[in-house]
Amino acid sequence: MATTIQSELQTRSATAAHTVIRVEEVHKYYELGETRVHALRGVSLQIERSEFVAIMGASGSGKSTFMNILGCLDRPSSGRYFLDGTDVSQLSKQELAKIRNQRIGFVFQGFNLLARTTALENVELPTLYGNRAEKPERERRARRALEMVGLGDRVSHFTSQLSGGQQQRVAIARALVNQPSLLLADEPTGNLDSRTAVEIMDILQQLNDQGLTIVLVTHEHDISEFAKRSVIFRDGKIRKDELNARRPRAAEVLKTMPTLED
Repeated sequence: MATTIQSELQTRSATAAHTVIRVEEVHKYYELGETRVHALRGVSLQIERSEFVAIMGASGSGKSTFMNILGCLDRPSSGRYFLDGTDVSQLSKQELAKIRNQRIGFVFQGFNLLARTTALENVELPTLYGNRAEKPERERRARRALEMVGLGDRVSHFTSQLSGGQQQRVAIARALVNQPSLLLADEPTGNLDSRTAVEIMDILQQLNDQGLTIVLVTHEHDISEFAKRSVIFRDGKIRKDELNARRPRAAEVLKTMPTLED
């Protein structure tokens, strides 16, 4: 089913190679009393359009700090970060908020949905902040996003009426509604059972196939294998950056897994 969002992703995929993320010698320090914590130590990384990259590392490795910088939730202490060719390292708080709303989609482990609103209203929420469209258009876009993640028949359901997997699908739809150039997913399968986790990875692979650039943080090796590329952090540095040569297709893995009723 062709939709406005799908068409936008396919257009991006068809265009020439384009660097979505370029990070140059990024350092990040935190001052804890008289102690300076060096969270990132000269990290450089480049991610092209339509890549699907898994960020891995133990607790304290720097991966979460790096993800916060990619999401414009934090600033590097030094170094530069370019998003779609724009140096966002020195932007104002207002400019960063606009970048987050219009160019980055976020998916979190805890879903972060509003409990007393419907799936449609949750997905529509990012369009309100930017005043990007009138009410009928906002609703159309929210419905399309829900259809893309297989929840076209759940638009009027409240969060309490949805399973954990369905809630994460709503969160993905919400991340897509403003047609971002980058999707950041922070442990999106951490609260899900193994089959539902693979179902979510199937959705992410399909979105990536359509041209969406995805960066995923996970501590689960079997989840990271669904990405095209793995970047491993240790002690604030990138220790390994490699393509996943035997990348499985989540849709095929699902065929071998028992259903929840089995």
